[in-house]
Amino acid sequence: MNILALIPARMGSSRFPGKPMAKILGEPMIGHVYKNVTKCNLLAKTVVATCDKEIADYISSIGGQSVMTSDKHERASDRCAEALAYLEQKDGIKYDIVVMVQGDEPMTHPDMIAEAVTPMMNNSEIIVTNLLGAIKSEEEFEDRNCIKVICDLDNNALCFSREPIPTRKFGNVAMNKQVCIIPFARDFLLEYTKLAPTPLEIVESVDMMRVLEHGKKVKMVPTKYQTYPVDTKDDLLRVEEIMSSLDKY
Repeated sequence: MNILALIPARMGSSRFPGKPMAKILGEPMIGHVYKNVTKCNLLAKTVVATCDKEIADYISSIGGQSVMTSDKHERASDRCAEALAYLEQKDGIKYDIVVMVQGDEPMTHPDMIAEAVTPMMNNSEIIVTNLLGAIKSEEEFEDRNCIKVICDLDNNALCFSREPIPTRKFGNVAMNKQVCIIPFARDFLLEYTKLAPTPLEIVESVDMMRVLEHGKKVKMVPTKYQTYPVDTKDDLLRVEEIMSSLDKY
């Protein structure tokens, strides 16, 4: 199968302007993400999708590839769909799976890509998957930057929220979070952009709610890796401390 990885990134984050170029262990965060993703041998190509020349120039400087996209996109998925259409026309190829890896996930391990795409490679009826991570603390459970998710008995997502779900009471129900490594079936990614934005998608600012609110399924895939995204400068310091203690960095 032809599998493309796209890393959407922009400088205009409201919570942390300039975030992709913020340095972790002396290297811009987007560089860590790009290099880690390219290590997955299932991928035919890895490309950064951005509306910022500063990011594109940096990716070029490390021998990578980027695509300039519109600066009007509200959702990373829409940015990736634009990049996909451009790349397919440019390269004369039709991809089967498009893996969206958020540019603020510097702890991404290449095996996480394999975890996320394997169910889709084995079952053509799955149109989109997300990695599912365990929430380890009450602090993370209460953090609005951590996107919580609850699932049905077949590990399909029921709801995503920035609020604590299913309940603030820690008990026998697992507390889980979305890890933003998100493979789409190629045709569904293009369909996604034609679906009308939905109320919960907008209020939660979570792309996957558009999928659920239109009655479609998101398969959640548990990951054995523990990662933390960077949404704030405090997150950056925490992630840098964790990464400095890991052999692979």
